[in-house]
Amino acid sequence: MKALELIESCRPLGTPSMETSEAEATAGVFKALGDPARVKILSVLAASQGEVCACEFVPALGLSQATVSHHLKKLTDAGLLEREQRGKWAFFSLNAEALARLEILVRIPEVAR
Repeated sequence: MKALELIESCRPLGTPSMETSEAEATAGVFKALGDPARVKILSVLAASQGEVCACEFVPALGLSQATVSHHLKKLTDAGLLEREQRGKWAFFSLNAEALARLEILVRIPEVAR
């Protein structure tokens, strides 16, 4: 490959770069997804197409209640989940707006073709 070909292939991105605050928020979302149990929680919620009681994640994940609660809190704090308290039970659902933004971030035009 000639040097000229290499330079021509290094074109600037078509969109402006993220602001620092937006990049930090995005990194927080990806950090929340950095654990397989959390990805599985999202998968369970996506398959349910509704809300799921926190107690249902314990057998689904094979983890203790305390560990499941920790993961649910991390996902909720990252804005990926909605939480509704009903008496002593907490029900979780996907935050559709947050997932739509996440989808935009991970969609790479060259790969999506």
